[in-house]
Amino acid sequence: MKAFFVRLFSGIVLLAIIISAGILGGDVLFALTLAISVIGYLEFLKVFRLEKSAPGIWGFCFLILYYLGLRLWNVENLALFMLLAYLMVLLAVYVFTFPKYKTEEIAEAFLGFVYVPVLLSFIWQTRMLPIEGEDTSLIYFLIFICSWGCDTCAYAVGMLLGKHRLAPVLSPKKSVEGAIGGVIGAALIGFIYAGIFALDRADCALLCAAGAIVSQVGDLAASAIKRNHNIKDYGKLIPGHGGILDRFDSVIVTAPIIYILAVIFMQ
Repeated sequence: MKAFFVRLFSGIVLLAIIISAGILGGDVLFALTLAISVIGYLEFLKVFRLEKSAPGIWGFCFLILYYLGLRLWNVENLALFMLLAYLMVLLAVYVFTFPKYKTEEIAEAFLGFVYVPVLLSFIWQTRMLPIEGEDTSLIYFLIFICSWGCDTCAYAVGMLLGKHRLAPVLSPKKSVEGAIGGVIGAALIGFIYAGIFALDRADCALLCAAGAIVSQVGDLAASAIKRNHNIKDYGKLIPGHGGILDRFDSVIVTAPIIYILAVIFMQ
């Protein structure tokens, strides 16, 4: 019972931070997104024991440069530029320190950079979208509606109706019925949310449904990494939830999806 209330309280505090930062936007949300990305990237590197390695240290340098670029410089295709530059540095480290690092370590460091700071940066980028006539804080909240809303609905439907295992080896408790319920539930929440805040109902329902589908892939992908490396949680930062990657595993993939779909359907 104590564990439940600890998890509930920390979840409420986290939700309050997410809502407050989303409403304020600007530097407040930027600072929060940067902090989440730094901690999440460190958690990822620790799984692969790369946090003190040259590839990991260079990754942190490029993480800071990437976020500075997002905030201060108007550089088109900044993410692509940073990814290519970081890859070149990783290859240089690989060949000039050979055989200190294995190919797998170089690939893991690069994956971590894409997976954590780059994808999470779309939390802030979505909030700052220049969409005429739209309050982008409302679009920002769709990221969390489709990820955490899907998670809640999938759990409820799975408990009530779940019979067919979705990924029996990786996550035996998740069901096909729960996954479908999560997508429908997220779409319904998005539809209601749009009605409350005078957004396009069809667009919001579509965005939340699409986000819910990829959010479940993100959840399972994070679980797969933990299983491969025999760890229960990525960290202990959020009591009752684990680390940043444990709580934001689905948000990592929904943020860029909502950003892309918002650009396509809401411009």
